[in-house]
Amino acid sequence: MSFDPVIYLDYNATTPVDPRVLETMLPYFSGAFGNPSSNHLLGWEAEAAVDQSRKTIARFIGAKPSEISFFSGATEALNTAIIGYAQRNFSENRKHIITCKTEHKAVLESCKYLETQGFKITWLDVNHNGEIDFETLRDSITDNTLMICLMLVNNETGVIHPLAQFIQKLNRPDLVWLADITQAIGKVPFNLSDIPVDMAVFSGHKIYGPKGVGVLYKKSNLQIKAISHGGMAENGLRAGTINVPAIVGLGKAIEIYETDFETDNNRIIKLRDYLESELLQIPEVKVNGRNSVRVGNVTNLCFENINNAHFLKKLNRLALSQGSACNANHTKPSHVLQAMGLSENEAFSSVRISLGRFTTENEIEFAIDYFKKIIPTLRK
Repeated sequence: MSFDPVIYLDYNATTPVDPRVLETMLPYFSGAFGNPSSNHLLGWEAEAAVDQSRKTIARFIGAKPSEISFFSGATEALNTAIIGYAQRNFSENRKHIITCKTEHKAVLESCKYLETQGFKITWLDVNHNGEIDFETLRDSITDNTLMICLMLVNNETGVIHPLAQFIQKLNRPDLVWLADITQAIGKVPFNLSDIPVDMAVFSGHKIYGPKGVGVLYKKSNLQIKAISHGGMAENGLRAGTINVPAIVGLGKAIEIYETDFETDNNRIIKLRDYLESELLQIPEVKVNGRNSVRVGNVTNLCFENINNAHFLKKLNRLALSQGSACNANHTKPSHVLQAMGLSENEAFSSVRISLGRFTTENEIEFAIDYFKKIIPTLRK
């Protein structure tokens, strides 16, 4: 059975491993396969490779190597940061956490779990552009507030939340800030000198590194309770053997980002803007979050008044999504778009298109022509 080639436009879900990253990883699957916890030459070799990646990532975000811990991905890191910090630092007078309705499910579900443990959660609304109102955030803070959990870049719309501005205007050093920077790394510069959060989390497979590795930055003075047990590693925050090849690959992915970012980003922005402008020529199309500050690789488009049953199947030559990857196989409307005021039907009529390092101009031309061919057939 043969299939027509598919144009990949879902880089916010995952990215292909850069060949340079793969080449760097390969020796650690067989030749240098040691467990970094082992007290012999192969173990020391693996440990040295992990330490080098830790130093690379720490330098990149403006942290100390000792403040970097590796996890299986951003989801595990977020669970550990939110639940672990809350359980270690709460008191009866400090059991309040602030987050936003458009966060990734890893944050939302962790906060919902803490609600069952007696914590009070404030779920911030967003406006129709996906933006958080600063005054609402400020007024939500109480003497009981323990932590604020907000993403820097939304995974579905690309909307950038001005965390640095929020932190500066609030001027509350007693508050702990956790930033999910998963969709920011590789798309916007991130440094702790500019965005002084207390914890930050990101994942390897969003920046042309491998799946199965994520990073938690945590200030040295913060105490977190481990939420997994047995064979503790990574500053006592995680149980189990760490993924050495993936960690090495993530370090290499960061190195490539540092050298290639400007060239990659400028090219991707031009392709996204061209794609968006062409698709907006189709009648009754709008960009969700268009008037907000967004990263340059993603557009979220609503095709109004279409028959949206099996919408993505009609666009089967394009790899797209209607929400975050963790929800892609569920028949529920995007919680992000609904929080922005879209109806259920509008959410189901929207698609996220995300571009990346390996997206070509020819692929964008094909996608434009394909949309212009298919959408009229879906009009009611």
